[in-house]
Amino acid sequence: MKSIGHLLFAILHLRRVQSGLETALNAFHVSEMKNVDWDDLRLFLAVARHGGLTGAAREQASSAATVGRRMLALERAIGRPLFMRRQTGYELTDDGRNLLARAQAMELGARTIADWLEAEGQRSVVRISAGTWTANFLAANFARLWRPDDPFRIAFKTTEARLDIAHREVEIGVRNAQPDSPNLAARRTVEVAHAPFRARSLVPARRDEWVAISPEDATTRSARWLSGRSDVVMAAWANTPRTLHDLIRAGVGKGVLPCFAGDRDADLERAGAEIAELREWQWLVMHNDDRHRPDVRTVIDRMVALVTAHAALFGGERPVGEG
Repeated sequence: MKSIGHLLFAILHLRRVQSGLETALNAFHVSEMKNVDWDDLRLFLAVARHGGLTGAAREQASSAATVGRRMLALERAIGRPLFMRRQTGYELTDDGRNLLARAQAMELGARTIADWLEAEGQRSVVRISAGTWTANFLAANFARLWRPDDPFRIAFKTTEARLDIAHREVEIGVRNAQPDSPNLAARRTVEVAHAPFRARSLVPARRDEWVAISPEDATTRSARWLSGRSDVVMAAWANTPRTLHDLIRAGVGKGVLPCFAGDRDADLERAGAEIAELREWQWLVMHNDDRHRPDVRTVIDRMVALVTAHAALFGGERPVGEG
């Protein structure tokens, strides 16, 4: 039955790839597309993503000169200009944007087939994108997410940036907002509270000093909370949440952490009340298609069960100590 399921899954996505090809051929006359192959379209997608040749060449392990020649050849094969070449980079023309939408649909279907073929005969991989503290919590409770007899493995992508779920950079993303893309689905889980924390050993003379993520590296509301405030004395800056945590633990100053991170550290204590304006809901975001995969659905259900069981911790209702 497993082989039949894999076969049906492959047939479904092969039909999607075929549909994408037919759409592209309808948009660009068949005679214009006859000399275009998928490798050229992959390079085109890379140039469009990076807005120029250098980034595309790095992604495709090629040279900028080679990519540039291939793009000229692609334009000649199609008979239409795809880029406006400027000193600041490559900007898509109307025809370029038209082709981009269709090539992305083809890439999506082809990547899904490639993933299936690669995984045949071995365990699939469910990739989870999460910020530093959520990834830390999930790793500490890994036994609740994965069992040795599961037919899949889990890969963490720890980053404060938002990876592209719509284009399958990951299967599951932990977010602080509901997605607005029609291709994405989401499940709301728990509320997350934030508060200032300090080391229990922090000397009184330093109790009014702060540490924070530097403004140029702040990507979340909690990281930006101290930015621009004139009523705080800064002792040090960090560029990552992990280093911020290390500075707080070392007694350099107090800093803002999610309560489920700070309250789990016995060496830290609350340095004040919850920062109410930073309270937010946590969402699990996934592609509309991927959420029906048995492995992805299993991981989602386990993640929801895990964080829901710790809702009080996430909501700041289990402080180790307050000051």
